[in-house]
Amino acid sequence: MSRFATIAIVGRPNVGKSTLFNRLVGKRLALVDDQPGVTRDRREGDGQLLGLEFRIVDTAGFEDYDAATLPGRMRVQTEKAVREADAALFMIDGRAGVTPLDEEIARWLRSEDTPIILLVNKAEGKQGEDGLMESYSLGFDNPIALSAEHGEGVVDLFDALRPIVEAYDAAEAEALPPPVEGEEDEDEDAPLGPMKLAIVGRPNAGKSTLINRMIGEDRLITGPEAGITRDSIRVDWQWENDGEVHEIQLFDTAGMRKRAKVVDKLEKLSVADALHAVDFAEVVVLLLDATKGLEAQDLRIADRVLQEGRALIVALNKWDIAEDPSSLFNGVRNALDDGLSQVKGVPVLSISGATGKGIDTLVRVAFEQREIWTNRVSTARLNRWFEGAVENNPPPAPGGKRIKLRYITQARTRPPTFVVFGTRTDSLPGSYERYLVNGMRKELGFQGVPVRLNFRNSRNPYDE
Repeated sequence: MSRFATIAIVGRPNVGKSTLFNRLVGKRLALVDDQPGVTRDRREGDGQLLGLEFRIVDTAGFEDYDAATLPGRMRVQTEKAVREADAALFMIDGRAGVTPLDEEIARWLRSEDTPIILLVNKAEGKQGEDGLMESYSLGFDNPIALSAEHGEGVVDLFDALRPIVEAYDAAEAEALPPPVEGEEDEDEDAPLGPMKLAIVGRPNAGKSTLINRMIGEDRLITGPEAGITRDSIRVDWQWENDGEVHEIQLFDTAGMRKRAKVVDKLEKLSVADALHAVDFAEVVVLLLDATKGLEAQDLRIADRVLQEGRALIVALNKWDIAEDPSSLFNGVRNALDDGLSQVKGVPVLSISGATGKGIDTLVRVAFEQREIWTNRVSTARLNRWFEGAVENNPPPAPGGKRIKLRYITQARTRPPTFVVFGTRTDSLPGSYERYLVNGMRKELGFQGVPVRLNFRNSRNPYDE
């Protein structure tokens, strides 16, 4: 049972479903544009309305197409979202009035068991009055006049949702076991929360197929068409390993092409949303199509991930149909070592999203990389290594002036960030900085994750 009641938003394309979704979650999570059909996969978020808390689901615009087509596969996802919801918000466009497709959707919804709340969006002003009156013909209870963009009608929506949400909350409270005395104080050494794992790559690399295989259901729309995914979709998942259950938040992202090829406004928004998912993630899987090998765009994506300080894993997908896999794997490994010289030891794995091969290994390595990414070294151990590194290879003396490095401290984790204090550190060459970073990777266990090293000059009172 979900923690909150689940409310789905359904309607034909371009009636304002994503605008309402963004208003209820309090942020611009879903992409919004004037053209119809922007939303494809169903998107979930934590909604709140005047104190009511619930799970809100944005769905693709409902269209009557064959299930084998892309719009047909989108419709299947919408139907599933409504059946799994505790209530559905059926939205029509008040300015356009009731259309034949609205009537078809209404017939379908009346055949379902899910409670339906009818919303007439864009009902502000006189333009929406006719549509509001027409909406009574759809056969639902009193429609709610709404403006998702301006926030009008939210009080009426609150009144309609309140009994549904409160009934769900009451039922969940009864189902919960009584608290055990003393349990509330046992979180002092609580483990890390759910791992945030983003899947990125070029279009048609198999990102959505991989996530569907991971979670064991057709949660995301897939197909031969490139660029199906537009929004970055979060999917909560529990991974079982050796009897333990691990919480994971999976992020499916839009395919990222070369910047010069991205000219469409909507594709630009999709790529920006994918990059936002990278910023939010802890570990990022760069998915490559093994039938196409490594391309320059893959290296650009990988470099962007590392610049953002995220742990990176490279996964060769479609391994089951790759030609000469051994040569391909070695070629990718060598190309990554050359193209990502700033981070040595990035894990490279072979998987198949279609068959499931290598998925457990991928997730296990992701947890290992997150542990390295969040690792903190004690100051004593850090400086013992630092003193030995400086003694074995003293810094140069440019212009005959000595550079003295005094001590090092770890400023933060995620990614591991260190500060070296000394004199004239601004004259330290980049090669010496790489020497220190490589030493930390080898001796302190930071292999395969980005490491940031900053330098601070100690103030000399006799400088003046």
